Amino acid sequence: MNARQGTASGTGTPEAAEDLPWIEDGGKVAPKDARVLTRLFLDRLQVLEEGTREYQYARNTLIEMNLSLVTFAARRFRNRGSGDMEDIVQVGTVGLIKAIDRFDLSREVEFTSFAIPYIAGEIKRFFRDTSWAVHVPRRLQELRVDIAKSKEVLTTKLGRTPTVKDLSTHLELTEEEVIEGLVAANGYVAGSIDTPGGDDENGDGGQAYTDTLGEVDPALDLFEDLHALAPLLQDLDERERTIIEMRFGQEMTQAEIGGELNLSQMHISRLLSRTLTKLRTGLLTT
Repeated sequence: MNARQGTASGTGTPEAAEDLPWIEDGGKVAPKDARVLTRLFLDRLQVLEEGTREYQYARNTLIEMNLSLVTFAARRFRNRGSGDMEDIVQVGTVGLIKAIDRFDLSREVEFTSFAIPYIAGEIKRFFRDTSWAVHVPRRLQELRVDIAKSKEVLTTKLGRTPTVKDLSTHLELTEEEVIEGLVAANGYVAGSIDTPGGDDENGDGGQAYTDTLGEVDPALDLFEDLHALAPLLQDLDERERTIIEMRFGQEMTQAEIGGELNLSQMHISRLLSRTLTKLRTGLLTT
């Protein structure tokens, strides 16, 4: 995968680098140099405004310099029953992008240690979701991966889940082709949950599995974390609570929050980082 093509086209120019070193091909940077440059680029990325040419250059170069992590993680899955190495690497790259977007330099951890679990987790999810139960043309299998990657990129860029129209524009496909790819993603389902679960005394085949399944309450997974966070959130000042609510409750970008509060995106980034560090420290000491 070409990271410059995969995440932003037209950003790979020396003018986009400004005070960052210009790297023509991040994939050719030696591992030792990549570690140093990764920290430099991550530090700069945290204060750059999302959507600018310099932000895209820094982010794309980070992806290219760290694709070796994806290759390293992908080798662990090469003997799995489904998926070839190209698919695995592409999916792992999605995990790398997530790690770059979510890494916090205030963490006392190397980026490599932070990124590998994201990459491996994305690959595991790929195998879990792509156990094809029916024959699906190779073209549609590849389209499914492209759509998944595009969803990640567009969600970060737009600050919301992309629509079919957004995906078709990004992938330069018709909406019908995107819909076809989304439908094909269901090809791994082996059976219908409407299938009767067994004979009953009335001889009508019994209840369908769908009638016996309970519904998962998404709030259960969050209960413990929210219970622990509640008193810590109360200790924040009003501005800190407002920023946390806008960023994670309303899923606003840092730039959007800055516009609402009449502050720069750089200032919001620093306030958010400081607040999250405060909450993280509180969780570790409770």
